[in-house]
Amino acid sequence: MGRVTERRRVVRIRNGGAGVRPDTLVAEEPLEIRLNGRPLAITMRTPGDDFALAVGFLVSEGVLGAASEVQAVTYCEGATEDGSNTYNVVNVQLAAGVPVPDITLERNVYTTSSCGLCGKASLDAVRTASRFPGVATDPVRVPAEVLAGLPDRLRAAQKVFDRTGGLHAAGLFTADGELLDLREDVGRHNAVDKIVGRALQAGRLPLTGAVLLVSGRASFELAQKAVMAGMPVLAAVSAPSSLAVDLAVESGMTLVGFLRGPDMNIYAGEERITL
Repeated sequence: MGRVTERRRVVRIRNGGAGVRPDTLVAEEPLEIRLNGRPLAITMRTPGDDFALAVGFLVSEGVLGAASEVQAVTYCEGATEDGSNTYNVVNVQLAAGVPVPDITLERNVYTTSSCGLCGKASLDAVRTASRFPGVATDPVRVPAEVLAGLPDRLRAAQKVFDRTGGLHAAGLFTADGELLDLREDVGRHNAVDKIVGRALQAGRLPLTGAVLLVSGRASFELAQKAVMAGMPVLAAVSAPSSLAVDLAVESGMTLVGFLRGPDMNIYAGEERITL
């Protein structure tokens, strides 16, 4: 697994007895995202798919919409005082002619592994106009029985979770339940950015007709990322937030929460879920 997991000593108590053994933990390291060489954001993530994470983040920020808008994505050498490469700093160089967002205020969002885009103060501040406004008119229909089976498919594909028990997952599915992509990360928003970034790199944006399933709750930021990538359906095994529901209603996205087997709550866009 490389830097994705690390081994640590642990005292394990079972049935009243104690023993010392190694334990496998999910790795968590900072990633600084730079845009055209200028610092833009820092996120705590599980190493892996860093380039996809960076460009996926820029999709959710409204900076990118196609792979052709990226000239290069590279790790920054000399990121430390001794000039060594930590592989924790990524620079996204935009292609010629692509507008550079105003970052003169040194936005520098610090994105924790639990809360996502915490630096934005209000709903209006994060309602970025999507490059793909067709979410509301996406004609996809998803049978409820297909949705019911997705959490088990997601869980079965979580290889690192099996070893650590400490990762969130995001899965991209077709309307008939085929798993197209799955990413794991210590931050649920990072897992989604990796999904979106990989789709951009493969020239598959917008993700029309797709279903995004997340292993935790559906926060506003996850709903925003789904809308910005053109995904018509977002499902979560836990609860949505009120702002996530508001955004789903306003954008025309279908939002499903508490997806546990055949039981689920549909908070918006119920016309896409067929019984």
